Amino acid sequence: MTTRTDATPPFVVTHARIVGGFLLLLPIPFALLGALSSSLIVPGDAAATANHILASESLFRLGIVRTLLLMLFDACLLVLVFYQLLKPVNKTLAVLMVILNLPGVVITLSNELNNFAILLLLHGADASRAFTPDQMHAAVSLLLQVHDTGGLIAGLFWGLWLVPYAVLVFRSGFLPKFIGVVLIIECFGFLIQSFGGFFVPTLGATLALLPTITSLAELFLPLWLLIRGVNVEQWAKQARASA
Repeated sequence: MTTRTDATPPFVVTHARIVGGFLLLLPIPFALLGALSSSLIVPGDAAATANHILASESLFRLGIVRTLLLMLFDACLLVLVFYQLLKPVNKTLAVLMVILNLPGVVITLSNELNNFAILLLLHGADASRAFTPDQMHAAVSLLLQVHDTGGLIAGLFWGLWLVPYAVLVFRSGFLPKFIGVVLIIECFGFLIQSFGGFFVPTLGATLALLPTITSLAELFLPLWLLIRGVNVEQWAKQARASA
């Protein structure tokens, strides 16, 4: 016998348009700040990069904080929105979706230590005495490369968590199947970038465009929630069947 609570839609279902609007608006300030902080890095010119970071240190620090906040929001939204929305379809897959996503969050958070290390290097009195300017610039370049590699490792999980996510969407019945298809395309974008970066580092800048393009797929779900909402009856049917 199913209780009323089992079939009662959560906030994300009954107020899908509010959730969709929030998911669409939230990435905008993060994306703008990310673009500004990334502009400080001059590819192939460690000295110019170091000088830009020193000249715009507040912006560089904001870029770090932006990433930390983005990961915290990602983890919270995953549990509060995506898991609650898709759990009735298949709880095991929903748990797997969370498990595969969280390592990407942890790796990305830890990876920002490389950017903090750059600031410590540029401002450290001991470092300025121990290294020549050229050596410090080379160290900054190395830390940035390590940071990029950390991003590639995190990208494996940013791709893999989309597999159970896509299957859940495809099988849901209350969301359109084409969103599941485009999520799988995004998954391949992340995986190709990561493995391509591991095996052919010179293609890093080119491959970096793949997740940027394919991640547009994730906009389809917020748009659908904003414009069409969720079929509450179908969601409740799935919830009763899984209870």
